[in-house]
Parts: sequence; C-alpha cells; structure tokens
Amino acid sequence: MKSLATKHTVYIDGRKTGICLEDAFWSTLQEIAQAQGATVSQTVTEIDKSRQGGNLSSAIRLFVLDRVHSQKVRATVAKRQPR
Repeated sequence: MKSLATKHTVYIDGRKTGICLEDAFWSTLQEIAQAQGATVSQTVTEIDKSRQGGNLSSAIRLFVLDRVHSQKVRATVAKRQPR
C-alpha cells in the first residue's frame, strides 16, 4: 500500500514551517485542533514544545495516533460501564 504525504504550511510561534503528512493524519489533526477550540498551528506549536527529539512530522503522527487510541480506549471503557 502506497501512502503519499503532502506538504502543509503551519506557523510555530509565528514562524512559518513546512510539514509532510499523509491526508489521514492531516485531517485528523484538523479535527483534534477544532475539538480543542484551537487552530492547527496552535496545536502543532504545543506538539513542537513537548516533543523529545525526532522530526516534527513524526511527532505529529505520534500525537494523532495517541489521541485516536485514547479516544478508542475511553469509548470501550464507557461501553463496559453498567448503566
């Protein structure tokens, strides 16, 4: 399966930078930002501040994966709760 990454421009603390992300990661990042009441650039700035090495695109993918996984776990636990 071939996955094409697309270059996107974001601003981190007011400076322009480019990131390459697959469409699925980009659209999920946009959804996460919107749910937090933030812009994509604000969300990426927070990711950039908290990453521990590695490149920014990888840090964003890990952030998105963690959020999706956490949401899935919360939904599973909620289903198991007695009503």
